[in-house]
Amino acid sequence: MKRIVVLALICVVFGNKLRAQSTEEDAVKIAVNNLFNGMKNGDSTLSRSAFANGGILQTIVNKDGKNIVQGEPVLDFLKFIGSPHPQKYDERIVFTKILIDGPLASVWTDYKFYIDEKFSHCGVNSFQLVKGEKGWQIVYIIDTRRKDNCKS
Repeated sequence: MKRIVVLALICVVFGNKLRAQSTEEDAVKIAVNNLFNGMKNGDSTLSRSAFANGGILQTIVNKDGKNIVQGEPVLDFLKFIGSPHPQKYDERIVFTKILIDGPLASVWTDYKFYIDEKFSHCGVNSFQLVKGEKGWQIVYIIDTRRKDNCKS
């Protein structure tokens, strides 16, 4: 009988912890998806909601065989998204890994980028998010970009 009570108690404790982790992961995914849904729909307000003040955007590019980190101001990115354009920018992501420790989340996503339905490039995004008064928001993104070795 004692074993059943102990086992039930363990299930309740770990079940609640797993449920809380899943809820936090879902909230993190919403913040990241808001960025890409806004980009796809030309909604800079939705994309803006994904970022904390002072957010940083960077990408790693290869020039002449050397890896170089290039930055872009978040406001410039948001203006680009919100400006009228005939194409749809569609970054299709797969959540590969989400790590959470209190108010800090680290997210890794594989992606493929399409302009309308035409494949452009692929790579990986690495996000750092912080949970504050407005919930989870992105403080840092760095990505890779390539045209080959893209997972199908």
